Amino acid sequence: MAAALRPAILRHIRIPVRTVSRSRPLACLNPLSTSMIRSMSSHGDDHLTKEEVIERVLDVVKNFPKVDPSKVNPDVHFQKDLGLDSLDNVEIVMALEEEFKLEIPDKEADKIDSCSLAIEYISNHPMAV
Repeated sequence: MAAALRPAILRHIRIPVRTVSRSRPLACLNPLSTSMIRSMSSHGDDHLTKEEVIERVLDVVKNFPKVDPSKVNPDVHFQKDLGLDSLDNVEIVMALEEEFKLEIPDKEADKIDSCSLAIEYISNHPMAV
C-alpha cells in the first residue's frame, strides 16, 4: 500500500530546480544558507547588538495596549512617563522575556521599570536571542 501512495504523493509535490553556474557559489542556491541563519551558540561573537536590543525593546513597549507609542523612547519610565501600574510593568517584562526567549528572575524583573533598564539587562544577558 505504501509503495502505491508514494508516486501519488510525489505527483503533487513541486520542488523548484535551479541550475548551478560557475559564477554563482552553491551556497546561494540554498535559501537557508549560513549567512541567513543566526547561530544559537552562546559565544560572544553572535550576541545581539545593543541597537538590535533597543529596537526590539521599544517595539515591545510600543505594542503594549495601554501605551501611546509616540511617548516611547529608550529613556522612558513605565510608571512615571507612561502612567502604567505595577501589573502592567510585570506584563511588559513578561513580553520582553517572550521576545528575547529568556527567563528573567523575579528579583531582577522587579528592578526593570524603564526601557533603559530593560535594554541594559537584555543586552548584557548572554542567552538573549
